[in-house]
Amino acid sequence: MPTGIIESLDHEARGVTRLDGKTVFVDGALPGERVEFVSYRKKPTYENARVERIVTPSAERVTPRCPHFGVCGGCSMQHLSAPAQVAAKQRVLETNLWHLGRVQAEQLYAPIHGPAWGYRRRARLSARWVAKKGGMLIGFHERKSSYVADMRICPNLPPHVSALLMPLRELIGALSISMAMPQIELAVGDEMTALVLRILEPLNGADEALLRAFADRHGVVFYLQPQGPASVYRFYPQAGAELSYRLPDYGIEHRFSPTEFTQVNHAINRVLVRRAMTLLDPHPGERIADMFCGLGNFTLPMARLGARVVGVEGNRELVRRAGENAAANRLAGQVEYGVANLFEATPASLEQLGRCDKMLIDPPREGAVKLVKSLGQPGEERPRRIVYVSCNPATLARDAGILVSQKGYRLRGAGVVNMFPNTSHVESIALFEFE
Repeated sequence: MPTGIIESLDHEARGVTRLDGKTVFVDGALPGERVEFVSYRKKPTYENARVERIVTPSAERVTPRCPHFGVCGGCSMQHLSAPAQVAAKQRVLETNLWHLGRVQAEQLYAPIHGPAWGYRRRARLSARWVAKKGGMLIGFHERKSSYVADMRICPNLPPHVSALLMPLRELIGALSISMAMPQIELAVGDEMTALVLRILEPLNGADEALLRAFADRHGVVFYLQPQGPASVYRFYPQAGAELSYRLPDYGIEHRFSPTEFTQVNHAINRVLVRRAMTLLDPHPGERIADMFCGLGNFTLPMARLGARVVGVEGNRELVRRAGENAAANRLAGQVEYGVANLFEATPASLEQLGRCDKMLIDPPREGAVKLVKSLGQPGEERPRRIVYVSCNPATLARDAGILVSQKGYRLRGAGVVNMFPNTSHVESIALFEFE
C-alpha cells in the first residue's frame, strides 16, 4: 500500500502528496501527516485517493464534533483545528492570487473569523423517503453523491434548528405528500426561524393541521413553495415577526424573504461589513457605487456614514427589496438603486452610471471580469479605491490580475473571511487603489 507525506491542502481540503511523479489528492489527510492511502481514481497526471491509515498524525488533527462527518457532504474540514482551517484558507487565497493573477498583496489582513459552530443561518436541505434507511431522511447530500445523508444532528446549524431535524422527519413522513416534498429551505433571522417547504402537490386539510401544530410547538414559521421562488408565500402563522438581521454598528435592520440571498453567518457578516467600511472609508460628499448590491448589505452602511450610494443589482426583486430597506432605515435620500446585468458590463454602461469616487464589488462565484475590464484606463475617470468582497479566490485572483496589470491599480491588501467554518469554502476581501 502506498505511503506519502502530505505537503498541503488543495482548495477542496484534500491532502496533496506525490507518487511516482504524479500528484495525489488524498481525502481526509492533513499537511505534515504520513499516511497510507488507497487510490480510487487514476488519471495520467493525478490520482484521487482516500486515507487508509494515518501513520503520523498532524498536531492540528482534532476529533470531528459531528458523527456524520465523512459521510455528509456539508463539511470537509472538521478534522482540522479551527485556527489551522483559517490558516489553510489564507494560503489558498495567497496561492490563487499569485498563480492565477500574478499579483501579491502589499499587506495580508488579519483573518476574519468567529465561532466555529452553530453559525449557519441559511441552508437548503433535501427530503427523501428511503425505505432501506427506515423512512424519511432530511439533510445535506452525502459527499460526492446525490444520496441524502442520514443526518440526525448538525453542529453547524443553530442548536434549535439542529434539534428540529428528527421532529421534521416525523412531520414530513406523516404528510400525505411526503413523496412529493423534495426540499426544505431554512432561513434564520434575528427574531424568527422560517422553513420553506417545496411542495409538488397540494396539501390536504390534515397536512395543514400537522404543519400548524408543529409550528406552534417549535416556534417556527412555515412558508410554502408550490412552484418557482416567486411562488413562495407565508403559510402559518400569518402574523408575527418577520425575517431580518441587524447591523448594530450602523443602526441598520435588513428585512428579507426566506428565498432571498443573505450571508449564512450573521456574526461574521457584521465583522465583514465593518472591515469593508474601514477599507472603503466612505465620507459625506463622496459618491460610491455598490456593484452586485443585493439587499443593500453594504449599501446602507455606506449611506449611514454620509456617502451618496448607487446600488446596482441584476435581480429586480432584490432591488425592490433593497429600496424598501433603504426607506425603512430612513436612508432613501442617500441611496439610489438600479437594475443591470453586471456580467455584461461595458465601458458605455459604466459611463451611464456616472462619476464614482469609490466602488465596492461583491459578486457571486463567477466574479466580475466584464465589470473590471470596463473600468477606465490609467488617466481616465474611474474609482480611486475599490473594495472587492469575494466568495471564490480563483475569480478574485483573475479579476485582481486585470485590475493590477491592465488598469493600474495596486493590491493594497487582502485577507480571508471564514464565513463557512468546517468547510473548504473561502471568502475574502481585498483593497485596490491607484495613485
